[in-house]
Amino acid sequence: MDDIVKQALVKWPNVPHCYGWLGLDARGNWYLRDDRTQAAGSFVEARGSLLEHAKLIDFIQRNYEHDDAGQWFFQNGPQRVYVELEAAPFVWRIAEGDFAVTAHTGAAAEPTACLMDEAGKLYLVADAGLGLVHTQDVGVAAEAIEQGRWQPEDVLAADLPARFGHVMSPAAMHAAQRA
Repeated sequence: MDDIVKQALVKWPNVPHCYGWLGLDARGNWYLRDDRTQAAGSFVEARGSLLEHAKLIDFIQRNYEHDDAGQWFFQNGPQRVYVELEAAPFVWRIAEGDFAVTAHTGAAAEPTACLMDEAGKLYLVADAGLGLVHTQDVGVAAEAIEQGRWQPEDVLAADLPARFGHVMSPAAMHAAQRA
């Protein structure tokens, strides 16, 4: 976490959390979701505006974490901006040749398991958590599987959040707790 963010947390410890305003898609792209977008439906139904500002994306990715309830968030100064997930908390990129795995945040990861859901989506499990293999890297992942590096286990996509302890929609969870 950035030092400036840590300082803001100390200075303003009781800033309310923000829900529904940020989404992470299955390709590792970030989306801002204004009130109108949120009113149009869930993140899967209404993404919002694609973030393209490189420095803002880097800031979000450096300060991307999860809480004890499995909700992923971006620590924006003193405020937690909870993230709506399309597929998983991470999107993995796989390098050709050595099959090195890197998260959408830029952090290196060492896979401990490989999963394939009923739609043929490929996931890797690492110390950081569960991530979906980026669609552009599925061919590279197939090579790793053919070489015996990874052995896919069949799973149901709907079971993954409970199994790996992440919340797909903190906004929906928050709304349900307030009802």
